[in-house]
Amino acid sequence: MKKVLVVVDMQNDFISGSLGTKEAQAIVERAAAKIEGFEGRIYVTMDTHQRDYLETAEGKKLPVVHCVKETEGWRLNERIMTALSGKDYSILEKGTFGSVQLAEKIAEVGKQEELEIECFGLCTDICVVSNVLLLKAHFPEAKIMVRADCCAGVTLETHEAALTTMKMCQIDIK
Repeated sequence: MKKVLVVVDMQNDFISGSLGTKEAQAIVERAAAKIEGFEGRIYVTMDTHQRDYLETAEGKKLPVVHCVKETEGWRLNERIMTALSGKDYSILEKGTFGSVQLAEKIAEVGKQEELEIECFGLCTDICVVSNVLLLKAHFPEAKIMVRADCCAGVTLETHEAALTTMKMCQIDIK
């Protein structure tokens, strides 16, 4: 079994910045501990926008500037970066909720029947669910699991709704 860890958007703007929440702040230490204890390939996604974010389709529906490339809010949380130190990881920038490139990179790791993919991060109800369902579509035979205690959503209600949606799509929720 080849183990892969996907860490979704553990960036400053989602933790303590323009879209940060106390729930997101509360998962940082648990997420860092999971990274530190993980043996295998790690992929880290980063929500990445340009300065014209408010002019984009997403920006018109979510008019809160966040994760603009090269800003402090775009950077990965410092504790997460420390946890990644010395690990086998790659960072994948994405301009939208889900990353097709993530699925392509994971496909290079091994046959889907041999894959065990563990996911967590921010926000459960937007980017985590988008990436997890994209991975399920690409790897229907892989074991895919989400660590609920290392995720936080925009609200508690939408976090729980996203977990329920993923569970209904045969994702293991731990």
